[in-house]
Amino acid sequence: MPLFTIIGFALNALLGFMFRSSVVKWATFFALWYVVTELVAAIKSSSFFPKVSTLNEAFAGIPDGVWYWLDLFAVSEGVPMVISAVAARFLIRRLPIIG
Repeated sequence: MPLFTIIGFALNALLGFMFRSSVVKWATFFALWYVVTELVAAIKSSSFFPKVSTLNEAFAGIPDGVWYWLDLFAVSEGVPMVISAVAARFLIRRLPIIG
C-alpha cells in the first residue's frame, strides 16, 4: 500500500470527523447563541422590566446601616450572578431546542 494512500485515508477520516461532529455542533451552538442574544435584546427593549427611576426611588429608602451590610456581603455583585444563573437554568430546562 503506497504511503499516499495511507495519508489519504487518514486525511479523509480526519475531515469526516470534523464535518460530522465539530462543524455541525459549532453551527448549532452558534444558532442557539444568536437566538438567545436576540431574545434578550427584545426582552430588554420591552416594558417587561420596571423603569430605572422606579428602582432608584425604591433603593433611596434603604437606610445607611443596611447599605453597609449589603456592601460588606457584596450583594451588588451576587444578585446579578444569581439572576443570570436562574435565567440560564430556565433556558436549559424549559426550552426544548437547548436542553
